[in-house]
Amino acid sequence: MILVTGATGTIGSHVVRQLTALGLPFRAMSRREQPGGVRADFDDPASLARAEVGVDTVFLVTVPPLPTADHDIALLTAARAAGVRKIVKLSAIGSGTLFDGATVGAWHADAEEAIEAAGFVWTMLRPPSFASNFLYHRALIQAGEPIPNLVGESRQAVVDPRDVAAVAVAAMTGDAHDGRRYDLTGPELLTFAEQAAVLERVLERPVKTTDVSALDQLPPEVITGIGWARAGGAAYVTDHVARVLGRPAGTFEQWARDHRAAFAAMP
Repeated sequence: MILVTGATGTIGSHVVRQLTALGLPFRAMSRREQPGGVRADFDDPASLARAEVGVDTVFLVTVPPLPTADHDIALLTAARAAGVRKIVKLSAIGSGTLFDGATVGAWHADAEEAIEAAGFVWTMLRPPSFASNFLYHRALIQAGEPIPNLVGESRQAVVDPRDVAAVAVAAMTGDAHDGRRYDLTGPELLTFAEQAAVLERVLERPVKTTDVSALDQLPPEVITGIGWARAGGAAYVTDHVARVLGRPAGTFEQWARDHRAAFAAMP
């Protein structure tokens, strides 16, 4: 039995669909009631214990309001008590890297360390930005307003969430990826403005961007990650998606074409 946390989120929802297509047994966990799922909250240890009964493998996704490993640790505590064997964690590219006197993705790095220390079989998935992040800006795009660019002219190999989910499923359903850290990038380096230009071409409507330099309202840990990306820390491409899936990683343009209708719908 596989437990999928964050089952209604960007990656978790794709994991659920792919496991369903494969006919594999799983339990979808979220904070909201859902048909066939289990309701649990990272701040409620009893609910985590119930969610993990009979579970062998966990797909671990946490998105706390503020960057912290506490939610990961809470699930790991329940998982150890339930006899869970394997953890496949959605982490982030660059986690644990030192930048400007601080640690990039420190909360992810702390959780990864805790997973290893607890003796679980593990796989760590470390993607950069998701192609689907542009969906958060649908309202601005529909209104013809500029969308915020936090990373300046730096380049990233943005990745299709479907590829991240497919790698997660491969890691959870076999042992070939045990003990591996994968930087799951797309196949090409693009600036934020270049991504917007691709989307503009696909949607056949203007997609404007505006640079955002003032980050004062964000947590320090997030500012460190953005600074690292702005400095070019994520400007590299790997073959990890292709190596795991036996096919090339999807391009940003292909993702945009596949989701063209979503930008016409109301957010």
